[in-house]
Amino acid sequence: MLGSAILAFQNMASLERLGFLSFGVLIGLVLGVIPGLGGLVGLSLLLPFTFNMDPYTALAFMMGLQAVVVTSDTIPAVLFGVPGTVGSAATILDGYPMARKGEAGRAFGAAFSASVIGGLFGALLLGVSVPVLRPIVLEIGSPELLAICVFGLSLVAVLSGGSPLKGLAGACIGLMVATAGDDPQTGTLRWTFDSLYLWDGLPVVPLALGLFAIPELADMAITKQSINVKAGEQQDARYGQLDGIKDTFRNWFLVLRCSSIGSSLGAVPGIGASVIDWIAYGHAARSEKGAPESFGKGDVRGVIASESSNNAKEGGALVPTIAFGVPGSASMALILGAFLIHGLVPGPEMLNKHLDVTYTLVWSVAIANILGAGTCFIFANQLAKVALIRIGILAPVVLAVTYVGAFQGSRQWGDIYALLIFGLIGWIMKRLRWPRPPLILGFVLGGLVERYMFISTERYGADWLWIWRDFGDGDVAFAPYVPIIFAVTLYGVLAPIIRGYRARAKTSQATSKFGFQKEAINPDFFFALFLFALFAIAYYISSDWEFGARLIPSVVSIAAMIFIGWLVLSAMFIAPGDKAEVEEHGIPGRGEGGAPAQSDVHFDISADYGDLPGAEVTKRVIVYFAWLLFFFGAAAVVGLLPAMFLFLAGYMLFEGKESLKTTLYVSVSIWVLSYFLFHKLLIIPWPQSVVGDMFPALRSIPWANLF
Repeated sequence: MLGSAILAFQNMASLERLGFLSFGVLIGLVLGVIPGLGGLVGLSLLLPFTFNMDPYTALAFMMGLQAVVVTSDTIPAVLFGVPGTVGSAATILDGYPMARKGEAGRAFGAAFSASVIGGLFGALLLGVSVPVLRPIVLEIGSPELLAICVFGLSLVAVLSGGSPLKGLAGACIGLMVATAGDDPQTGTLRWTFDSLYLWDGLPVVPLALGLFAIPELADMAITKQSINVKAGEQQDARYGQLDGIKDTFRNWFLVLRCSSIGSSLGAVPGIGASVIDWIAYGHAARSEKGAPESFGKGDVRGVIASESSNNAKEGGALVPTIAFGVPGSASMALILGAFLIHGLVPGPEMLNKHLDVTYTLVWSVAIANILGAGTCFIFANQLAKVALIRIGILAPVVLAVTYVGAFQGSRQWGDIYALLIFGLIGWIMKRLRWPRPPLILGFVLGGLVERYMFISTERYGADWLWIWRDFGDGDVAFAPYVPIIFAVTLYGVLAPIIRGYRARAKTSQATSKFGFQKEAINPDFFFALFLFALFAIAYYISSDWEFGARLIPSVVSIAAMIFIGWLVLSAMFIAPGDKAEVEEHGIPGRGEGGAPAQSDVHFDISADYGDLPGAEVTKRVIVYFAWLLFFFGAAAVVGLLPAMFLFLAGYMLFEGKESLKTTLYVSVSIWVLSYFLFHKLLIIPWPQSVVGDMFPALRSIPWANLF
């Protein structure tokens, strides 16, 4: 093994290979910054260019890109509260509040240093554990995968701060949304509303951008403040980075634990980047001292946990790809395609005959992480200054890129509809203190939960839950993993609720009286009732479907009605204490058992409009969403990319009150850059518009095919 590792390093030391690796890193950093794009898009573009390369160069080129996308996606997550990729969603929860406190540089320093350590850890794991992990991965079946997914869902109890029931209900929303489309088991069309767009299910990109990007930009537009609301306290990014690096090394044990989580779960096919960062974040929230009081409010440990696991998972995802030919993620499927193009067959040959190629991947991941983090460190000082840009310029630019990024979901008009719908839902949830992370977590795990539950039930019946499992032909084997994981899951769900009751017993809440609470009748209460009604309708409709199609919708509907019903009844009939507490915290935005919610919803970004009167907030909300609808309407008439220029210029000129010179300079610059990136380089097939239908000849002109 050592000889193969040395030979692979000598191969990688070639200037040509290092040059292609560096070029791949640069492309990956750019794609990570732009919301909606990611490694999958980049690898799809690079794959055709690797046909004439030798295997070492081709794999170095592609791994250079893939390894650093989750490094640079930290930048929009910290600065705008917008996930560059779905793998950076957990970074928002503490990174964005840090930027608003003037600590963007510190967040970058912690994130980039944790990323490079996590990436190196993942590469090390790949280098030493492929032969060791092979028998372990072979032991993992659909029941174990289902148990891991359910454990991931149990984290919503931790990710929901003062009200675990709200988090569990939010996860149920995500699971139900994930069932939309053509059911793979029975062919039943579920929740498609006669729309072809929903036949294949809802893409994660517009949903994630809608839940996080639209509400955060709405708050900035409503308050008319830049990202850094404490501009006078802006920290020098260079010194802030040093502080962030010190934070990483000060929390070295957390980095190692979360890197282990990322690399280990990355080796499990199907888990994916969109789940791993939440699991690592939830682990940190449970295990770190003082986390319940500080996480979600700008705690650097939350950034470290998310980012170290993100980069570590790339090394782990290569394990099943190399050892079994089973891609650990969608991006790894394209890496597997590169293997086959160059005559490399995954399996035993990659562990003996082509071991030098395997170690080329190890060195590529390690070097790419160092180059990517180093590049981000160099430019972090300039990037942190984005937090000071006037909101009249920043909001339209980020919104414009978000629209085009959301369109990458499936490249249909439905992506824009989904962006706007979930943007409104996300803003409502944020205002009413319903945590959004559980919804996105439930959505990304929904397909996996349904697939593994159906296979487990059909294959093993009820035995998949037990420690002894019948594998057929009388072969009964000891399988303890599922009960162990479920025991840990049950503890994770019940522990926050039990802690809430204990806290209530130690306070004046113990004297709370039972009886109808008229203060509970508020917007939060009606939102909860609306959700209860939706799940009741969903249960009624799904009850007529075949077993395979109704299994998850029925289970999720029943669970959601229990959670929401408990939430509503406790709000209506258990007095939370004095009236001041009710007015401050709202109902049912509080912990179970009548315990009040804390002033901020942990593990989400709270909405704070300061002293703005309610009427003014309502007016600004209407104006903000009117601009979003204007963008949508203009895109339907003249095309998405031309509408981007109209939106940029109109918003900056009329809403941002910027000068005509500034408006034209920024609008033209952003539009020209977008034109060359999306139209020329990525060759996006733009949606049809009214102008294109009226003048179809425009679509035959390559440079003008925007309509």
